[in-house]
Amino acid sequence: MKLKVLPPTLRKNNRYLTVDIKTTSPIVKDDLVTIVWDACVRFQGELNSANFNLWVMKFYEMGQTEEYYSYKSIIRCQRPYVDEVRSSLALANMHNNGRIAITTIGLSGTIKASQKYI
Repeated sequence: MKLKVLPPTLRKNNRYLTVDIKTTSPIVKDDLVTIVWDACVRFQGELNSANFNLWVMKFYEMGQTEEYYSYKSIIRCQRPYVDEVRSSLALANMHNNGRIAITTIGLSGTIKASQKYI
């Protein structure tokens, strides 16, 4: 028996944040997942963070300079919680004894549209 697909009116509305990440130590996608969840749980609490429906969709390595490593990523969250996720990511500043800065550079309704910010 084949499962039915939910109609668009019953699906959750997602938004895709394109973020710019600058850090003093190299990271991989798994580290970013940890950073995002840790920041949201620390600043919004477990109960509120459970509603965010967070997911790291794409992760790009942009290169490095003498001071920092640069990355860009696309993060999915639910539409009503975009402001909470953005504020939590902006407040994250340390990971593995290294400094990190996460800045939102774009917000869109599809992954394809969010890739134009990269």
